[in-house]
Amino acid sequence: MDRHVRRGPLWPLFALLCSLTSPALAEPLQRTICVWDLVGNAGPTMAIMREWRTEALNWGLDATLVVHTNEGITAEELKAGQCDAAVVTDFRSRPFNRYTGTINAIGAVPDYEHLRLVMQVLAHPQSADKMTQGPYTIMGMAPAGGAYIFVNDREINTLAKAAGKKFAVLEHDPMQAQMVAQMGATPVASDVTNFSSRFNNGQVDIIAAPLIVYNALELYRGLSPDGAIIDYPLLQITLQVVARSDRFTAEIMQQSRSYFFSQYDRYVQMLEQEARQVDPKWMQTIPASEKQEYEMTMQEARIQLRDQGQYDGEMLTLQRRVRCRIDAGRSECTNPQE
Repeated sequence: MDRHVRRGPLWPLFALLCSLTSPALAEPLQRTICVWDLVGNAGPTMAIMREWRTEALNWGLDATLVVHTNEGITAEELKAGQCDAAVVTDFRSRPFNRYTGTINAIGAVPDYEHLRLVMQVLAHPQSADKMTQGPYTIMGMAPAGGAYIFVNDREINTLAKAAGKKFAVLEHDPMQAQMVAQMGATPVASDVTNFSSRFNNGQVDIIAAPLIVYNALELYRGLSPDGAIIDYPLLQITLQVVARSDRFTAEIMQQSRSYFFSQYDRYVQMLEQEARQVDPKWMQTIPASEKQEYEMTMQEARIQLRDQGQYDGEMLTLQRRVRCRIDAGRSECTNPQE
């Protein structure tokens, strides 16, 4: 038969049959994504998500982004079904997925090199089953910076010297209050909307925050005149896209996770560029012996919180393996407790 069908009396019937048997182009999924961004529509998280939205069109997903400056409201909107997915920090994502919510376990991920390996494992299709917990699935993760200790008096340079000091903790994360109390400090329940103002006004002596918010929250006010930033991140914060599993296909959610990891190095460059805005005069190094004490204290806290069911044991094991892959000389590599 000729490669081209000749147009004759039967052509209209042939065209009709072709239209009935040819697959129709699938309409893209129309979904709403709630995005927490402290700065609002012009903030860095919204910029990242607008890039993601453009890429998602190639997967058959047409996403509408709705920004919130209150993270608690963002999470509640997801629970209420007002949005199909939400972008929050791992502190807020933990109730939706304890495995990925344990990425920020205290002292578990020392730096971006360690975090990259953890994120690489989680973005792999073999980890897909761990991304779902109940009706929710994690469909993307991005680094948000290490959390550093800010003090209003540089003499507070050891854990022992934190005793009796007021330490702002997130009120929705009881683990923070527990750990601060174990240090002998006084936990002061706060949230992301007021912890910085309390530090800047002298209502609390200590906060933990990523360096990227130094300018946005004017933390130099709380540091002046004799404060310091302890140059040792206690944990790594991530942003996580928490989705209602029945609102997206498994393929789209995996494509989303792969996309976020493909951007990891660029996100880190953005974070490091922002961190360079911090005046070096505030940074205070701690001796190696003090770091050892920090690590032991943080490991004890992780194990305790794991045994209480707060941290996920499998994630802690993965993080230990990553630490040992980078530094096989660590004592925990020959005597693992996590």
